[in-house]
Amino acid sequence: MKLFDKTTIKFLIVGVINTLVGTSIMFFLYNLLHVSYWISSASNYIIGSIVSYFLNKYFTFQSKEKSLAMVARFVINISVCYLLAYGCAKPLMRLALKDASIAVQENLAMLTGMILFVILNYLGQRFVVFKKN
Repeated sequence: MKLFDKTTIKFLIVGVINTLVGTSIMFFLYNLLHVSYWISSASNYIIGSIVSYFLNKYFTFQSKEKSLAMVARFVINISVCYLLAYGCAKPLMRLALKDASIAVQENLAMLTGMILFVILNYLGQRFVVFKKN
């Protein structure tokens, strides 16, 4: 199995859709409604993950499996990827941008977290959640 193929392209298309929706929600909540870093970024992934599950299950990975185990693997994957990506991004940006304002640090941390999340999430969905037997 190749790491980069038509499945990767489909995953990226789904990712663009999720990114447009989720990022809009995240930055709207954080910058306009002044909701916290964690709630803003989590809202992105709660809403985006629901869309992602169905699009990736049926469009990207074309999985026919219907089980609670698959849903559980998906939820665990999203949760672990989110915590790792955003948990690493915030302290990294705080350290790298120590002279910048908290708003700049956290906006760039959310952007960095998104990038890390995409990479981790793709690997988890492809090789764990929707793995073909």
